[in-house]
Amino acid sequence: MSSPPRSVKHVAGSTADTAGRGWRSAAERVPGGSLTLWVILGLLLVGLLVWVLWPSASSTGNGRFGAGGAQAVGVATATNGDMDITLNALGTVTPLATVTVRPQVGGQIVKFFFTEGQLVKAGDPLALIDPRPFQAALAQAQGQLARDEATLRNAVVDLGRYKALAAQTAISQQQYATQAATVQSDQGVVKADQANVQTATINLGYTRITSPVDGRVGLRQVDIGNTVSAGQTNGIVVVTQEQPISVLFTVPEDNIGDIMSRVTAGAKLTVYAYDRGQTKLLATGSLATVDNQIDTTTGTVKLRAQFDNSHGELFPNQFVNVRLLVDTLHDQTLVPVAAVQRGAEGTYVFVVTQEGGSKTVQQRVVTIGPGDARNVTITKGLKPGDTVVVDGADRLRDGAQVEVPNATAPIARPSAAPTGTTGGTGAAGGDAAARRAKMMKLLQSPVCKADIDKYCAGKTGRDMFMCLRENRDSFSQGCQDALKALRHGRTGGGSGQSTGGGG
Repeated sequence: MSSPPRSVKHVAGSTADTAGRGWRSAAERVPGGSLTLWVILGLLLVGLLVWVLWPSASSTGNGRFGAGGAQAVGVATATNGDMDITLNALGTVTPLATVTVRPQVGGQIVKFFFTEGQLVKAGDPLALIDPRPFQAALAQAQGQLARDEATLRNAVVDLGRYKALAAQTAISQQQYATQAATVQSDQGVVKADQANVQTATINLGYTRITSPVDGRVGLRQVDIGNTVSAGQTNGIVVVTQEQPISVLFTVPEDNIGDIMSRVTAGAKLTVYAYDRGQTKLLATGSLATVDNQIDTTTGTVKLRAQFDNSHGELFPNQFVNVRLLVDTLHDQTLVPVAAVQRGAEGTYVFVVTQEGGSKTVQQRVVTIGPGDARNVTITKGLKPGDTVVVDGADRLRDGAQVEVPNATAPIARPSAAPTGTTGGTGAAGGDAAARRAKMMKLLQSPVCKADIDKYCAGKTGRDMFMCLRENRDSFSQGCQDALKALRHGRTGGGSGQSTGGGG
């Protein structure tokens, strides 16, 4: 007697065998066999996935966004403010003075008066060379001077005697002239001795090495006990001036005209030094000088900015990002950078308008001016107080309905759009707006209303015009004629006469 589980297993196995035989039979009847069936099955699965994920027109308003719904957007208000015109460049912190302190006389180092990294003033002692040989040389020169001065005094006395005797013709004039020459010779010897004393005094002073500038001393190049020589290459130590300090940077030659016009007008241009990541402001200084020629190999001009550096914010040879403030534009219309879109019409923004409780957007072509990382100036097309879309603009079309979540105040009435700034560029923009208005009026007229309700119900904005283009050949003859007249009026200068097939 068979147990129930074994019966179930037998039935299931029979069903599986039957399905397998059916699949093989179907595969044998299809050209290409089972491979073709697998390809067809894969395409069906892909189509099903696309159908599930792709939003249909009936599930989205305004053609794409949801039946009767409005697209949620983020907005900002155009403001009136100042816009800084800046130039960005790469710079290197360069000390105004870097001095390698070298000994001017030779000898043995017996003492240092500084510690490495110490801040010193000009004239502060740095090191001492053994002064005893130079003290002895000075004493020797002083002794020689004293001896020759005594000889000179004796010669002067003898010259006085010879002068009296010569007046009495007691001696010859030759003897008198010889004594006078001896006095002049002794005077020359005394002057030479005085110079020797001065030289010995200077050399003795050189044994005490001092700092030539204010700055910070670096690492010692020699140690106590070492013998140094005058003018040796590596020197004793390097002193770097850090307060004030400068930054050298370059700008393209195309910008030098704007800079020089400001400099020659007496303006003091502000320079900001940022760290490598351009996130931290290190120091604020001013433009000190502009180089007198353009580097022909790079097409750039060197500039030097000076910084007080009182707190040591900048370090010699440090890499910095430089931002040069060339000018500031006042009373400009500012909007966030995210509000400006670019397309076939050029640069444009979506201006939010509110009528009753409904909010819509108007695509408006604008002319942009200088900007920074956050805002951009609008020279034409907007006024301060206009509300523009800054988030979600890539999913909008002209005339689309929108909603502003968490809005705390009603949308202000936008400014009037200048001629040629709505829906297109130049004068054609204003014509396009007028044509759209006439088109919408025609679609709501009895001539076309029945066709619109039949083929394009629920469509608005760009989706409405797409529907018209797709279904216009199915419209009634009266509606087709009216649409052709409107289109040909656009292309034929308003004559209303047909010039060919509608497009």
